[in-house]
Amino acid sequence: MKKKRVIILGAGGFVSSHVEKKLHQFNIDCIAFPRKKLDLTKEKSSKFLKKFIKENDYVFFAAAKAPVKNIEMLIYNLNMLKNISNGVECGKIKKLVYLSSDAVYQDTKKKINEESKVAPSSFHGQMHYLRETYLESIYKKKICIVRPTLIFGPLDPHNGYGPNKFIRETKKNKPIILFGKGEEKRDHIFINDVSSILCKLMINNFFGKINLATGKVETFYNISKKINSLANNSKKILFLKRKGPLPHLGYRAFDNKKLRKLFGKIRFKSLNQNITDQFNNY
Repeated sequence: MKKKRVIILGAGGFVSSHVEKKLHQFNIDCIAFPRKKLDLTKEKSSKFLKKFIKENDYVFFAAAKAPVKNIEMLIYNLNMLKNISNGVECGKIKKLVYLSSDAVYQDTKKKINEESKVAPSSFHGQMHYLRETYLESIYKKKICIVRPTLIFGPLDPHNGYGPNKFIRETKKNKPIILFGKGEEKRDHIFINDVSSILCKLMINNFFGKINLATGKVETFYNISKKINSLANNSKKILFLKRKGPLPHLGYRAFDNKKLRKLFGKIRFKSLNQNITDQFNNY
């Protein structure tokens, strides 16, 4: 394991910081490049990577400005893609693992798997799909594309709608605000599970596309009730009238057979237990 070297591009982010910590725990040589150390939007980053990367290195591409909300952010992220692909030579590396998103998939009432239709409806999903397509054309059989569903856990900087935001608001003695009735059903995966699986994907012999999901869904309303029960604060849920349609048709579920087949029996902690642990350790 010590002979394997992982290069993290986009270090210091929510997922990449947990992956870096986990790699050190696994005693795997890891070199992390946060933006302050290597600005991947600059062309000179390509020249640096060409010189720095050694034969048979493993590269984790997690760098992104997200979530992508407009054309400027899309171009920003594609510029990073250009510089990384120019600097990371396919002939040198052993493997490139790209952190994508389930936002690339078309909305559907059916369970999503790796063969489901790709048709992103947001700038964020479009960015990831453009990156995926380009990386596949460059790295071919050396690439692993990872599409996680909603990730929650400590140190999340985005404070997006879901468990992280609900816990933070409750801890500040503020109400949890739900859109509509909070009836959307989503799969939520804990950051510790994501980082552990990513570390294994980094150094094993799997190539191709794989989704990271628990295979179970829960409504945002039930999540908010659970958090309020932990705070003995059951009256503090506010409902805002929904201005548009339900995101993802109100349902985003996954068939994770491929993940389970690859790693055998994965035992995910229950969503309730992970929320409880995070709430108590906040």
